[in-house]
Amino acid sequence: MERILVTGGAGYIGSVLTDHLLREGHKVTVLDSLLYGQSSLFALANNPHFNFVKGDVLDEPLMKDLIAKHDAIIHLAAIVGAPACKANPVLAQLTNQDSVEMLARHISHSQKLLFPNTNSGYGIGAKDAECTETSPLTPVSEYGKQKVAAEKLVLGKDGISFRLATVFGMSPRMRLDLMVNDFTYRAYRDHSIVLFEEHFRRNFIHVRDVANAFVFGLRQYERMKGQAFNVGLSEANLTKRELCERIKQHVSDFYVHSAEIGSDPDKRDYVVSNAKIESFGFKPQQSLDSGITELLKGFPMLQNPYANI
Repeated sequence: MERILVTGGAGYIGSVLTDHLLREGHKVTVLDSLLYGQSSLFALANNPHFNFVKGDVLDEPLMKDLIAKHDAIIHLAAIVGAPACKANPVLAQLTNQDSVEMLARHISHSQKLLFPNTNSGYGIGAKDAECTETSPLTPVSEYGKQKVAAEKLVLGKDGISFRLATVFGMSPRMRLDLMVNDFTYRAYRDHSIVLFEEHFRRNFIHVRDVANAFVFGLRQYERMKGQAFNVGLSEANLTKRELCERIKQHVSDFYVHSAEIGSDPDKRDYVVSNAKIESFGFKPQQSLDSGITELLKGFPMLQNPYANI
């Protein structure tokens, strides 16, 4: 049993990860400001090993106190995605980068530090080449630049950084602004979608496998510390058009139309290699197709699906 602090633990990934950590037998404290008014951790309140602190990762006295009481810190708190960062650039800089600088000042080398980066840091990948952990990081958006800068701080403290593929799947704190979730919801609700940049390629990973990766990192910390790892489904390096065709296998009347009506603010177009973390023994458990099936089962239960995304 370890004492684990999860910042942003009431979010899309955090609410799944927190439950997973408790099931593993750890003592978990979640720090979250509940910026979106979410109630995603209600079901955990009866667990004696769970503790919740409503607060802000920018509150340095609070963070210093909490860090000192835990064996491991999983720093999920972030303003996630290029559009959200553009809407509030000052808060994004403070949360995505400055909070990590503050965390680095107070964590000791005897503590574990795990951090989610985004593989949008690869920007536009080299044609016909896989992005590995040694590939140059050339983020386009401010979000990508902030996360890449924060990763350097984490690795400088011998932490572990997971460069996450685009996440999908159901979560108690649901998000529909993620590509698989978004496209599948459009197939479910509208039975149609208009695509831009349909040839842009991305990698994908289920939210439960992201939680599995963090648990794996805790167990294998001495082997993995000081390193970055791509985390995605190796069989799911797909173009946006190919993703729609996969969804169409589940929603047969899903109509896909291409038009030049927009652009990706991150310019994400790359093939990602997940061979490094796989060589350490990590293997995702959820496929893209099982995730699409899960989403189609879950969507009829959604209330206010686009609230607070």
